[in-house]
Formats: sequence, structure tokens, C-alpha cells
Amino acid sequence: MDRKKLLDKIQMRDLFPRFIMILVGIFLLALNYNLFLRPNQLIIGGTSGLSILFESLFGWNHQIFLYLTSFLLLFLSFLVLGIRKTSISLLGSILYPFFITLTAPLADLLRYYIYFDNSILLILTVSVLMGIGNGLIYKAGFDTGGSDIVMKILHKYLHLPEGKCAFLTQICIILLGGFAFGLNHFIYAIIILILYTMIVDKIIIGISDSKLFFIYTKEWQAVEDYILNELKTGVTILETKGGYSKEKNNLLMCVVPNRDYYLFKEIVLQIDPSAFFVIHDCYEVQGGMKRRNLPFI
Repeated sequence: MDRKKLLDKIQMRDLFPRFIMILVGIFLLALNYNLFLRPNQLIIGGTSGLSILFESLFGWNHQIFLYLTSFLLLFLSFLVLGIRKTSISLLGSILYPFFITLTAPLADLLRYYIYFDNSILLILTVSVLMGIGNGLIYKAGFDTGGSDIVMKILHKYLHLPEGKCAFLTQICIILLGGFAFGLNHFIYAIIILILYTMIVDKIIIGISDSKLFFIYTKEWQAVEDYILNELKTGVTILETKGGYSKEKNNLLMCVVPNRDYYLFKEIVLQIDPSAFFVIHDCYEVQGGMKRRNLPFI
């Protein structure tokens, strides 16, 4: 299939639920900005962080700043990155500043009822809202523009991984916030950045609900029989050759639910005390033989 057609097909798949996800995500980010970030002068990065910084230092209107930077960066993205990559940022670039304006009255109302005099609670709340908001947006296949566009341009011209470009962009803005508002705000921003990044990863990838086992054992037939007849799940047999011993054998690969991890590991060791295995977190399994009876104790 043509690469362009394939990308178009993926982009148009499940469009309505993805649109709902980005709306919810942007709403949470905008509410978080108006309710917690701006009142507490927390500079977490992005154009929203710069808007808070410039409002505090120079008295610039933060909403006008967000509208201008969003559309200017969107135009720059179109010139530098092309229409296809810009389309990913288009919706977020338009909706994010609009939702900042839309949620401002709601934040003013909620501020009388939601107030944290504890820095830890504030940091946790901000991190969770940012993590869920960004996670939903990225999971839907979009972004909010702004610093994401800057990151893509840096990636294109500096030939650095996108993760490093995003980190450089964020840390520069956070450092500016630290110089403007002090060391405490800088440390808070770093903690929030770490926490919300972890939450984003969990939302995009998911929480590991199973373990992937690679098992090397001379009793591979007994282990295979146990997996098939007791676990009632599939197993893949890979032909292997030892790098040092040059011995040929079979490597078993199977997925086991987290709740059965300990028992299965111990059963393998009971079958072959010298068994060698590597265990990975497994976030998603599709296809293959489905397990029929979950409990096998």
C-alpha cells in the first residue's frame, strides 16, 4: 500500500472518539493552567509557561500571547514541516488557547472551593491533570502545537531524537522560570515534569497487566506441556544456538498475567532448577491463542 494512503487511512480511523479524547485532554490542560499553573506561577514549559513568565515580567496579556504564538508557530510549522505534520498540531493549536479563554470563568469560580496550602498536594494535582490531559491528546494522535512544533523543527535540523529536543525545549523554559520566580518554583517544575511524563507514558502505553517470559531450559517440552495444558495459553518455540557452547536448543516465549507471575516462575524452576529466563513487562497482546480459564492454581 502507498505510504501516503496508509497514513491517511490511519489518521481517519476512529476519528470521532479521538476527537472526544483531544477535547477532554485540552479541557483538562486549560483548566489546570487557569486554576493552578498561572495563579501559582508554575513554569512547566511550553508556550503556556512563557505566557505566565511574560505576563509576570512585562505585564503582557497571557491570552493574547497564547493566541499569537499558537498561530505564528502553526504558520512556521506549515512552512518548515509541511502540511501533513502540521495537521497533527492544527486542532490543538486552535483549541488550546480557545479553551484557556473558555475555562477562565470556571477556574475563577472553582478557586474559592479548591485551594491547596500544601505544596505536595499542589504538585501532585498539577502532575495528574497534565499527565491525563497530554496523555489523552497524544494517544489520540494529536498534540497541542506550541513547543511541540519547536521540538519537531529542532528534530529536523539538529538531527537529534525527538525526546532530547523536547527535553531541551522544556528545560530552557523551566530555567527561565527558575531565574524569574526562584529556586522553589524551579524544583517544583522539575518534579511536575517528571511525574506528568510518567503518567503520559502509562496512558499511552498502558499499565502492564502481564509478563512476557523468554525461557531457556533443557526441559522445554515439560514446560511447553504445562503452558498448553495447564495455563491454556499459547507458546512460541524459537530455535536457538548458544554463543559460547554452540549447543542447539529451543527457547520458549509466552505471556503470563501478572497475578500468575510468581507461581509460573516457581513452577518453571521446579521443572528445571537450572532454567534461564528473561522477564519483561508486557503492555498489550493481540491475536494468538486466547487463554480460556484464567485461574490455574
